[in-house]
Amino acid sequence: MKTFLFIVIVIVSGAAAGIIHGGMNLVFVEPSLDQAIGIENQHLFATGEAEDNSEFWVEYDDYRTWQKTGQVIAGGILGVSIGSLFGIIFTFSRNTLPGKTDLKKALILAGIMWLVVYFIPFLKYPANPPTVGDPETVVLRGILYLSFIAISGFGALGFYKLSKKLKTKKFIAVAGYAAFIGIMFTVMPENPDNITAPMDLVDHFRTMSAFTVSIYWLSLGLILGSLWSHYKPHKEIPPSFN
Repeated sequence: MKTFLFIVIVIVSGAAAGIIHGGMNLVFVEPSLDQAIGIENQHLFATGEAEDNSEFWVEYDDYRTWQKTGQVIAGGILGVSIGSLFGIIFTFSRNTLPGKTDLKKALILAGIMWLVVYFIPFLKYPANPPTVGDPETVVLRGILYLSFIAISGFGALGFYKLSKKLKTKKFIAVAGYAAFIGIMFTVMPENPDNITAPMDLVDHFRTMSAFTVSIYWLSLGLILGSLWSHYKPHKEIPPSFN
């Protein structure tokens, strides 16, 4: 393995996919956030927690501009962290992944990881706009979501290892994982907060969030797979004899 080349490929692919994700969020997700925050602002005005004046709106506009400006940068940083995990898993599973090319293998792995660490946890704990929910439960909601990601991810890994050890057919491992996740869906507690925001806004936010995250995983698979196919970091440099 060409270690330096591997690191460069992982960082470039993760950062590029993350920047794409951040840019897509600006276009598709931020409008829903603006609406949700607008509802929260009206609630603050109605309860007297804030005053509807020019000073409030100047501070609000500055804060939202700062948030939106950092969206793409934050996307790149998060993309590198997730891309690093993706690259490590791809390295160890490359020889067992289906597909005749590294691009196809990377896309298949991206699809598997999208399903296991994003979409299945999303079905149990779907995303809500940041202003939806009780601020006092934000830590609990975060723990529940991250716990389900870990349960789903390690569950998939465990059933994959078991199928390899027992030399069973793949559909048995898939069925076992599906049954396991079904049980976890029942055992894990529901979201503790009632949704008070308009459901059309919440549903639109969830749809757009799922769309942009899916674009991230697709981009990550495409970019890493293309770079891997071109530069082939898995091939050892042949020794030279003088």
